[in-house]
Amino acid sequence: MKRSDFLKGLGLAGIGSVIPWRPTVIHATPPKPPGVDCILIPNETAGPYPLDLSSDASKFRQDVTEGRPGVPLTLALTVVNVNLGCAPIANARVDIWHCDKDGVYSGYVQPGSNTVGQTFMRGIQLTDANGRVEFRTIYPGWYNGRITHIHFQVFLSSVLSATSQMAFPDALNDEVYTTPLYAGRGKNTSVVNNAADMVFASPPGDLQYEMLGITPNTTTGGYNGSMTIGIDGPTTGLAELEPETGGQFVLRQNYPNPVTEHTTFAFSLLRTSHVRLTIHDLSGRSVATLLDARLDEGRHAVEWDRSGDMRIASGTYVYQLEVENASGRFTQVKTLTVL
Repeated sequence: MKRSDFLKGLGLAGIGSVIPWRPTVIHATPPKPPGVDCILIPNETAGPYPLDLSSDASKFRQDVTEGRPGVPLTLALTVVNVNLGCAPIANARVDIWHCDKDGVYSGYVQPGSNTVGQTFMRGIQLTDANGRVEFRTIYPGWYNGRITHIHFQVFLSSVLSATSQMAFPDALNDEVYTTPLYAGRGKNTSVVNNAADMVFASPPGDLQYEMLGITPNTTTGGYNGSMTIGIDGPTTGLAELEPETGGQFVLRQNYPNPVTEHTTFAFSLLRTSHVRLTIHDLSGRSVATLLDARLDEGRHAVEWDRSGDMRIASGTYVYQLEVENASGRFTQVKTLTVL
């Protein structure tokens, strides 16, 4: 599915003000996250159960469980550019998917189950200014032929940049699978440890760049998982391919970002178009519409003042520019942080 369809079904209302745009050049490279080795994430198979859910706004979410039980797992992933000293990449799309506690994937017919039409344990996020996304899920179960893992893909401007998997420590797998929710199946009897998994492309037992860092989460009673994902990003610091725009517009990152009191959203139009600029929370809910108007070709900017009528709470949000003209309808999304 084309990324131009992403979030297009959300209901929107309201209007903002348009001002002449004066470009400001910012010569700054985001700092490398502390303690990060600048290593390209190994490429792994997407496996037999991927689904493209980018056209479904409801799958842009943090909680991917859809109520399925399991030991809570909070995933914090950071996407960095190995070509720029592992500087964090904002607005990268991260898709994750994995099986439930019983080893079942959503969306497919599998031995003993039919989950066609279901989407549990699948979700999409866009990285914030620090290159970070967070998902709330459960500790995956296992199925015959594989050790415990989570699949993920990273997209830059709708172009696939990485496909890989996350691994879990052997001792923790054994521990979790003896807890009451998982005890019905028990420990993995088909692949007893990571070294025995023949699907990971990395040398057997050498998963240091795909191994999640795991710590207990005393709030949820489960675990926190963290990983830095190094990708082969653009050397200019800007994504060079943006097919979702159809060449009809250029949307810049809002500035300043993070937002304290006010910020400016700047964009350029190739031709006269109807333009909608909206802000959504991380569940896909529309929280503000800043612009809904027909604009001439050229440079434009929308100023947003938090002290006005459209105040929103602190947090990470997504803003979407939708452009419609004789060539079609085109959409792009980016993230912003409100302090």
